[in-house]
Amino acid sequence: MGNIVKERKSRPVNLDLKTIRFPITAIASILHRISGVITFVSIAILLWLLSLSLSSPDGFQSAAAILDTFFVKLVLWGILTVLAYHIVGGIRHLIQDLGYFEELESGAKSAQVSFVIAGVLAVLAGVLVW
Repeated sequence: MGNIVKERKSRPVNLDLKTIRFPITAIASILHRISGVITFVSIAILLWLLSLSLSSPDGFQSAAAILDTFFVKLVLWGILTVLAYHIVGGIRHLIQDLGYFEELESGAKSAQVSFVIAGVLAVLAGVLVW
């Protein structure tokens, strides 16, 4: 057997992030990872509030006063929205692990459905917070 040398085909390389168009399935997957990181970090905020509220009656009043501000309600709504998206995306990934919605078309549809469900849950979280 002789040496077979494969020639490299010169392909265009696009490294301009402004012009790259990701498919919806890639966007859903990337957002799922980002939402996981945000959820992990937000646990510290929520645990601090829980600790403050359980420390004493005055601590509970302080935590209630903190939660009564617009900015904190906005942050809490964001945390709940990110958590909801992460749960919906996680269920989508679990279903894909079972062998469903793995094709391009059905995967794209499942990503769209997960965005819609997460949007509805975000509105419900807003109702819950405010």
